[in-house]
Amino acid sequence: MVEVRSLGLDGVLEIVPPKFQDERGFFSETWNAEKLAKAGVAIEFVQDNHSYSAPRGVLRGLHFQTPPLAQDKLVRVLRGSVFDVAVDIRKGSPSFGRWVGVTLSEKKWNQILVPKGFAHGFVTLEPDTEVVYKVSAPYSQPNDRSVRFDDPDIAIDWPVPAAEITVSAKDGAAPRLSEIETGFVYP
Repeated sequence: MVEVRSLGLDGVLEIVPPKFQDERGFFSETWNAEKLAKAGVAIEFVQDNHSYSAPRGVLRGLHFQTPPLAQDKLVRVLRGSVFDVAVDIRKGSPSFGRWVGVTLSEKKWNQILVPKGFAHGFVTLEPDTEVVYKVSAPYSQPNDRSVRFDDPDIAIDWPVPAAEITVSAKDGAAPRLSEIETGFVYP
């Protein structure tokens, strides 16, 4: 049976699919739309993405896409481990600017569901880490946005020292949450 747990912010979930192991290896259904719909997770995914990070400390994020091409994301680790974060970016939300984080790893076999209205990012906790994630809308450069990973108003407690973090030029130049219009309004 698939385990689904709230991480404390509206719609951000940790999902642990069953994993059946024997002497040959293992089998796991990492996404089953029918079973997860029964658990309250009804999303149609349209694209799968795969990232590889060679060193420990690669930080990707905080990313999101604006409506109408906003994305739900289901993220899991194939190899290695990451500290994965979701930040509420819905204006007017009681948890606006708050974050939750969870360690995802090949050993824990867990996933995080990051719904629309949340920025997403992760930092690798070990070298040679591979992350795959499903998204509910295709990539759209005009809708692509970033929030600064070290925004002091959000104050994410990344488990890798700042001196050991590597970010892209785009992520390093991202604005603070207070400096952008996210396109999301809390209902």
